[in-house]
Amino acid sequence: MTLSRAQLDEYQSRGYLAVRKVCAADEVRELQAVTDEFVEQSRQVSGHTEVFDLEPGHSFEEPRLRRVKKPHLRHPAYDRALRNETLLHVLRQLLGDGIRYLNTKLNLKSPEFGSPVEWHQDWAFYPHTNDDVLAVGIAIDDMMVKNGCLMVVPGSHRGPVHDHHQDGYFVGAVDAEGLAEDAVPIELSAGDVSIHHARLLHGSAPNRSTRPRRFLLFEYAAADAWPLVNFTDWSEFNSRLLCGEPVSSPRLTAVPARIPLPTHPREGSIYEVQSTLARSAFK
Repeated sequence: MTLSRAQLDEYQSRGYLAVRKVCAADEVRELQAVTDEFVEQSRQVSGHTEVFDLEPGHSFEEPRLRRVKKPHLRHPAYDRALRNETLLHVLRQLLGDGIRYLNTKLNLKSPEFGSPVEWHQDWAFYPHTNDDVLAVGIAIDDMMVKNGCLMVVPGSHRGPVHDHHQDGYFVGAVDAEGLAEDAVPIELSAGDVSIHHARLLHGSAPNRSTRPRRFLLFEYAAADAWPLVNFTDWSEFNSRLLCGEPVSSPRLTAVPARIPLPTHPREGSIYEVQSTLARSAFK
């Protein structure tokens, strides 16, 4: 799947793209079925685990799974999606021949109660030596405004890195007053993907519909983009290369950065940390 010049220009100027039918129908059906299995498994736990992040009100009788952590390690179907050749071909056109994955997660918004994600920039969580860094979201279900699709502020990736701190701690979100007035939705059909630049301001509202919204998220970076925080070790770093060869000289560019420290005493997923934000944009 080759991106057109118009699509490449759109990504550069607006900071995001919707790419249609990246995953085939049988791949989508498998992802749906596997995700249903994880929801069933979550009935057996009553609190957050290394695999599950739970909505408030979760119970055996009414499972409310909010996130599967590191899904590529939990089931081969998610790992295959991470390495989808059609997707990687698209990403090479945006990031170059060397590509590394940074993180994976599966966010679920169940009907009528799925949690919001407050406005933030991914870059605030993981600044790098250059900003050839992006996130891909695979729509497991149709994603619309009414069931809490991704919302983005076009062109915000070219602006400042906003302060995601509150009371001296990193809370993973911004007070969006005056920042998200020009936000637009990215509506997708199951099997479509969204791609957004790591510096793009984005968020999503609760699911107020009767339809689920399950979104498989992968973060990728150019191989010569090195993290400014949380570097592990050489072997682990290069084990996440999906294309290209290891690079020992990071590419340095003049990009703004803030360090996501100190961490908030309320540890956990983005949902837990963002819950400390004084003013929610979606309540």
